Amino acid sequence: MKIIAIYNIKGGVGKTATAVNLSYLASLDGANTLLWDLDPQGAASYYCRIKPKIKGGGKKLVEGKIDIDEVVKGTDYENLDLLPADFSYRNMDMFLQSTKQPLNRLNKLLGPLAEEYDYVFLDCPPSISAASESVFTAADILLVPTIPTTLSLRTYKQIMHFLKQQNTGHAKVLPFFVMVDGRKKMHRLIVQHPPSFMPTLLKSYIPYASEVERMGTHRAPVAIFAPGSKAAGRYQSLWNELRPQLW
Repeated sequence: MKIIAIYNIKGGVGKTATAVNLSYLASLDGANTLLWDLDPQGAASYYCRIKPKIKGGGKKLVEGKIDIDEVVKGTDYENLDLLPADFSYRNMDMFLQSTKQPLNRLNKLLGPLAEEYDYVFLDCPPSISAASESVFTAADILLVPTIPTTLSLRTYKQIMHFLKQQNTGHAKVLPFFVMVDGRKKMHRLIVQHPPSFMPTLLKSYIPYASEVERMGTHRAPVAIFAPGSKAAGRYQSLWNELRPQLW
């Protein structure tokens, strides 16, 4: 089982859209796939048409008082399951701090699922906290969506500095560009000439596209309602590039 965390300190960079689309494409390949919506806002749960609610709350789940299998939900898509969000996740840091070895807690919770799933995608909230450090420890891949702008690149450098400083986890960090607007000169230049501090940058990028925004209307991955769109093709390219790095 490989764990892929979609993470960035910044909000509004397409983390949830990436998590939903990639997990769907993984399931389409026939891989048993789990998407865990760790964001208390519950957007991934909304896209998957599942109520963002954990029976017993996030605290009991984190403390191991609820079997994780009991709260996993099936989606409309074969091979794709969802571990829903819960608004109590806003207190995830406190839940983790109340356990032994909080940084290893998410990894331990997911351990029993290793025989059941090929991939676990984590849709992470935008923060640096005990919860995100637990994600770093659990993840095999840290997928970082980055808008090709000066401030977003600065944020990426902050993430890398933190990871180096804390020496947390073993995850391979793979940034990729999102919301790329070809009409903007800065976007074009950064995509064509990426900075040297991003040596693991994936070549695939996601364009600024209305189809991605329409996921909220259709409550589905782009490939379901706009299979021939540029955005659907780019998510497929991103998955094709990412997949070989998982094994």
